[in-house]
Amino acid sequence: MEQSWTHRSRPDRLERRLEFADYDSTRLFLERLNTLSEREGRFPDISFGRTYVNLTLTAEAEGEAIGPREESFAAAIDDLL
Repeated sequence: MEQSWTHRSRPDRLERRLEFADYDSTRLFLERLNTLSEREGRFPDISFGRTYVNLTLTAEAEGEAIGPREESFAAAIDDLL
């Protein structure tokens, strides 16, 4: 899980893929992410399988660039690991 966030454009976003050893680890991470998202009022786009989670963070307002709020939320997600 050493890969960091990738900044992409069109639309401006941050992406990250996380790999886990097993389903239980994946599920535990998703539960912690849910708690963080509820607390922060921010909800990343998520796709996941048994041992991976793909995350995408976009700016709050459509068409805006990634800023400190998104970068801070990405760092908070990293702290869950």
